[in-house]
Order: sequence, then C-alpha cells, then structure tokens
Amino acid sequence: MTRPIRVLVAKVGLDGHDRGAKVIAAALRDAGMEVIYTGLRQTPEMVVNAALQEDVDVIGVSILSGAHNTIFPKLIEKLKEKKMEDVLLTGGGIIPDEDMKHLTEIGVGKLFAPGTNTNDIATYIKEWVAIHRKL
Repeated sequence: MTRPIRVLVAKVGLDGHDRGAKVIAAALRDAGMEVIYTGLRQTPEMVVNAALQEDVDVIGVSILSGAHNTIFPKLIEKLKEKKMEDVLLTGGGIIPDEDMKHLTEIGVGKLFAPGTNTNDIATYIKEWVAIHRKL
C-alpha cells in the first residue's frame, strides 16, 4: 500500500492574501493528498526546512505579491542545498506568462493562473509524482 502524496502549501514573503492557498489546500485534500499549510509570511528557508521535516513530495507556493522572480529562484537554490531536487516546486498566483516560462526553464514546475480548475492542479501533481517519486 502506498502513502498519500504529501504537499506543502506555502505563502512566502510579505503577501498577506491566503484565500487561494486555503482553497488549493482543501481541494488537494479532497483529491486524497495530505496537505501541510505553512501559514503566512514564510521565508524560502522556512519553507524548504518544513518540506524536509515533513518529507513532502510537492511544494506549492501561492504568490500574489509580484515577488515570484525572487522567491522561486531562492526556493530552487535552497532545495538544491538540501539535495531535494526530487521535490516538485509548483505554484500559482499573479504571474505573467513570460515570467512563468522563465521560471519553468530554471526548474519550477507548472505554474497556475487564478481561476485554474483545482482538478487540473490535482491531476498535474498526481501525474508528476507518479513519474518522479516512489511512494
């Protein structure tokens, strides 16, 4: 028997809007995943340390502040430092298409815009984990 997919949902930086993160967390729980929500105002170091401690398969970051080009590269750096390159880093929020493209080129997984169907997000995570992780 395999364990459920473990997802850490995080809000990094000074962005104080977490309704979307909570909606995603609930949707992923409904899809059978185990979800840990970090709460607001986390640093990249705090997020990666929590992901390591919780042995997650996925980190999902919600960003509405416009800091995505700073936060995601820092998270990638911290994941590499902890030798956690096998953890999916994904997320969503207010991120322009050209920035999404750049972020996926540096190793961030698929990023989702507001209004994305939560079933599409859950399906993406399940498919990624099935290919990249042994549960």
